[in-house]
Amino acid sequence: MQSSGHRFRDIEHHPLLAENDSYDSSSSEADMADRVWFIRDGCGMVCAVMTWFLVVYADFVVTFVMLLPSKDFWYSVINGVLFNCLAVLALSSHLRTMLTDPGAVPKGNATKEYMESLQLKPGEVIYKCPKCCSIKPERAHHCSICKRCIRKMDHHCPWVNNCVGEKNQRFFVLFTMYIALISAHALILCGFQFFSCVRGQWTECSDFSPPVTVILMVFLCLEGFLFLTFTAVMFGTQIHSICNDETEIERLKSEKPTWERRLRWEGMKSVFGGQPSVLWINPFAGFRIRQLLLRAKKGGPEFSV
Repeated sequence: MQSSGHRFRDIEHHPLLAENDSYDSSSSEADMADRVWFIRDGCGMVCAVMTWFLVVYADFVVTFVMLLPSKDFWYSVINGVLFNCLAVLALSSHLRTMLTDPGAVPKGNATKEYMESLQLKPGEVIYKCPKCCSIKPERAHHCSICKRCIRKMDHHCPWVNNCVGEKNQRFFVLFTMYIALISAHALILCGFQFFSCVRGQWTECSDFSPPVTVILMVFLCLEGFLFLTFTAVMFGTQIHSICNDETEIERLKSEKPTWERRLRWEGMKSVFGGQPSVLWINPFAGFRIRQLLLRAKKGGPEFSV
């Protein structure tokens, strides 16, 4: 399809939007910024609720089954504060991953007016997504669940009910890191608890009956092992992808890079922002409660998928 001296390509050769279907890119971007991002996907919402339930379950077993009945005051206080802080950071990272726009391309921006404003060179190829009728930037991919093209889309994760992309990858990395840490911490505490109960009396090492204590701790061990394995592997692959400036989709498709790669520390700084600091591991960095409340009042959820 020829248009305005440059080539326009899409997969299904859908026509451009009509001229009377006006599109204002600046107003669309501002409208997206004023809305809360949330994907209404049934499977994703169930997985997100399960994630919170499993973290709360682990916190319950650690606090009420293992730490509070302990006779060592400082052992209980130090481990209780550490575990609960890590749990809060993990759940906060989960929320920020789920409620942050991953880098969605505005819908319906494939208009003649918008393409003319791009000032493309003659013969330059641009690509339109036939599913959301938007011009796809470089390294953007369409997500069939979010029903949007996402910049630097790595993958869609049902556990956070969102895509992992350009704007929320940092929070996803923090989420996997903190889940791996609390899983390892829970496994260590379970090991100490089993040792102390076997060495002493089961009736004295917990306020619950011995069968209930064993069942709760066995389930926690299984949960901790599975979560530690999964999140540690995911954390490693994410750091590897960031250091190589290559998303998981690009790696699986073996796409040859047409962009200038930001390797190692440059890639880390582009995702986490600025020089290495404590802010890198802080999921609350840049969070504004007042801004979130204003967004909720203005538009409510951005999507109904």
